[in-house]
Amino acid sequence: MVTIGTHSGSFQADEAMGVWMLRQLPEYASATLVRSRDPKVLETLTIVIDVGGTFDHTKLRYDHHQRGFFETFDGAAGVATGPENATGKYKTKLSATGLVYKHYGRELLCALHPELKASVDKLEWVYDKLYNDLIEGVDAIDNGVEISDEPRYKEGSGISSRVGRLNARWNAPEGGPTEDERFETASALCGAEVAAVLDYIVSCELPARVVVEEALLAREAVDGSGEVMVLNNGGCPWKTHLYELERTHGLTTLVKFVLYTDQSGMWRVQAVTQEGTAFTNRLGLLEAWRGVRDAELTAIAGIDGCKFVHVSGFIGGNATKEGALAMALKTISA
Repeated sequence: MVTIGTHSGSFQADEAMGVWMLRQLPEYASATLVRSRDPKVLETLTIVIDVGGTFDHTKLRYDHHQRGFFETFDGAAGVATGPENATGKYKTKLSATGLVYKHYGRELLCALHPELKASVDKLEWVYDKLYNDLIEGVDAIDNGVEISDEPRYKEGSGISSRVGRLNARWNAPEGGPTEDERFETASALCGAEVAAVLDYIVSCELPARVVVEEALLAREAVDGSGEVMVLNNGGCPWKTHLYELERTHGLTTLVKFVLYTDQSGMWRVQAVTQEGTAFTNRLGLLEAWRGVRDAELTAIAGIDGCKFVHVSGFIGGNATKEGALAMALKTISA
């Protein structure tokens, strides 16, 4: 009988998500779940995560609590002793979820989205993207890594917080769900989160990446400066793709503005932010235009069809593509 083991007692998102991931794989789809801390019980199980004090891929044992463990998503096994010595891009120590995903993630992705089997490049991009967008956060929280040195606010809607609230409360009345039933609810919640984020990446982000790359490579046909990019397919997700693709293609001249249409058909001219920042633009629209609208803005800018410029200068609008492009180029040349 095939079995999946994890610890009993209070549960966290990392093992709840890890168990769900394993259950999506053919070899563990009908596995029995055993929740225990008894070493003798754990010894008999097929695969064990988040308990047992051992990480050994050859023995299907995936704990991360033992002294001396520091495995990262893309680092060489057993090399790093802390984030400062991690050998790859990622510096976060893996939790049970990260360990399962690192070793079975590609198989998981192909099980959930078989179309990924057709392209190694797309599979690898999605594999990294899902870790970056969802799983690293679970690893970090479970290992007690703060999101920043000086948090400015609390954020309690994340998957780790939601799973935590599914544990039995200290004053819960008798007769409610058992601990194992609560764990199954938590695991299903984690699974829904993984599936939703993955579907967004595969169905929305991946096609957008193709569109952005085509637009990036065609930018000099828009303007010889190479600093304006036009998305003719509407406002698809573009920021992360743009940063990555600029590096991939070794560009020295970076894009300052991206043009696209919104749902109303208005052409938007949006400033590209500096990578790693939310609000610092590589170049904002002209100061004199900010907070001004319609006819007044058209007169000040000397460009037909102007609709608005945000007070911070990060975005503006024009009735036409030509007008939006003129707003970008006038800003660049100022």
